[in-house]
Amino acid sequence: MDRKQAFTAEPKIAYFSMEIGLQNDVPTYSGGLGVLAGDTIRSAADLQLPMVAVTLMCRKGYFRQEIDSEGRQMEFPVDWTPEKHMKLLPQRVSVEIEGRTVQVQAWLYEVHSITGGVVPVYLLDTDTPENAEQDRSISHSLYGGDDRYRLKQEIVLGIGGVRMLDEFGYYGIRKYHMNEGHAGFLTLELLNRFKKDIEDVWDERLVWNFDEVRELCVFTTHTPVEAGHDKFSYDLVREVMGEVVPMKVLRDVGGADVLNMTLLGLNLSNYINGVAKKHGEVSQSMFPGYEIHSITNGVHSYTWTCDDFKSIYDEYLRGWANEPELFVRIGRIPDSKIWAAHQSAKRKLIRLVKKITGVTMSPDVLTIGSARRATAYKRADLLFSDIERLRRIGKGKLQVIYAGKAHPRDGDGKRMMERIFAGAKSLGDDVKIVYLPGYDMDMALKLVSGVDVWLNTPLRPREASGTSGMKAAHNGVVNFSVLDGWWIEGHIEGFTGWAIGPEPVENSLSENMDSKDAEDLYEKLETLIIPLYYNDRTAWIRMMQNAIGKNAYYFNTHRMMRRYVTEAYIR
Repeated sequence: MDRKQAFTAEPKIAYFSMEIGLQNDVPTYSGGLGVLAGDTIRSAADLQLPMVAVTLMCRKGYFRQEIDSEGRQMEFPVDWTPEKHMKLLPQRVSVEIEGRTVQVQAWLYEVHSITGGVVPVYLLDTDTPENAEQDRSISHSLYGGDDRYRLKQEIVLGIGGVRMLDEFGYYGIRKYHMNEGHAGFLTLELLNRFKKDIEDVWDERLVWNFDEVRELCVFTTHTPVEAGHDKFSYDLVREVMGEVVPMKVLRDVGGADVLNMTLLGLNLSNYINGVAKKHGEVSQSMFPGYEIHSITNGVHSYTWTCDDFKSIYDEYLRGWANEPELFVRIGRIPDSKIWAAHQSAKRKLIRLVKKITGVTMSPDVLTIGSARRATAYKRADLLFSDIERLRRIGKGKLQVIYAGKAHPRDGDGKRMMERIFAGAKSLGDDVKIVYLPGYDMDMALKLVSGVDVWLNTPLRPREASGTSGMKAAHNGVVNFSVLDGWWIEGHIEGFTGWAIGPEPVENSLSENMDSKDAEDLYEKLETLIIPLYYNDRTAWIRMMQNAIGKNAYYFNTHRMMRRYVTEAYIR
């Protein structure tokens, strides 16, 4: 059996995602959504699940970030060579865009596991000689351009993706899993496939077999933030897309006034889920009338454990990489080994800080890390609410490392970065603070393993899940976070970490708790976290063990994928 026959021989789960973090130097991801998709695929390979993945080829990546001395972000295209990492396939399919026939080709990237599992990933690419110049660039930039550009990309992903799987012979797709609404147009391609042969029907909507499409589709929503739900005017849809299905049918399933890609996914999927228990509740309140489940995200344990901790896990918890449940036996590992592994990872991070910024930090000073997409609701600048209080609390006792990119059009996120730089300058050597440019997967691993405390300060309930804190826990780093997303489920106060602010009771996006959250952040830093770190190392290491044994053992993509299989894929 040749490679193609091996891939297509049995029914598959087809996983569609606008971005997938395959490896650090393949820039087809921007942040958490793409990295989660990559972890999903890696666990599917480990578990030998019959999965195939579809995404976009981003020849210019998301963007390469530089930051000047005032904290102003500058964006540049990413230079990379797809041929070094994947194979261009000869097959072509076409989609109609603005009345033109656009050719789509695919690159094959294979995710291999030491268990023998393989997941093929097809990256769709419109940069072919047959296409007009404006069409060749459709697949160039992840989340680049305006609504028209985004709409074109989503046509290629959803409609082109289904056609490409057909072209490769994947006729036995058991489920199409849409990782966010970006892939929602795949439902329209399926509607056309299952159109009923009915003549002289009084309502054309009756010819569309919605139920058969729903049985094939799984939809995961990842955000309660309005900007995360793609919406397109029907005038734009008609101009760019034409009528893939009649407009009145599209309005029925995609929204009466504008095409809402989330509604499209909700209306044409049999299983819908949020990505944490709280997010499921928030999504249910946002979209009443739909049954929305929850499967809490995870991270791929082997990928997000640093070498120092891998070595002690290999020694004391043999088999942990494919059985993260073994983390419950963390008590087998001596305290001295845990501390030595952590300090080694910390020194590596401090060397990286010195190399990038020229700032010298100390491995003996309590180090807080915070790295995520720089956008206003994540409140990365909450720590600077009262700079003089922060100076008094942290002088000589605290150092902070930031990283993260703002979307090129996110002015509020960029201004937040500038405020962090201004706060760092004001604090000077009293509390050393750096912001590392060029945040990527490699840097993320160094950060989540090298700091002592992982800080997360989103506005509730806007953090759907969050996964960076799970990565930190895999490396014995304790979380200090607002009770939102996964941390509601992973938090045991003073045991696995600490909460910031009050209990999570709200399901709307109207609450603003800046002052209360800042007060709690400063109070716990001063009275609990700093004293514990400097005065009781044994207790601190016990919290590190708890983070591993209580958080890492559960918040991993092996557990997550088993739940998708039993609850979404085989129902």
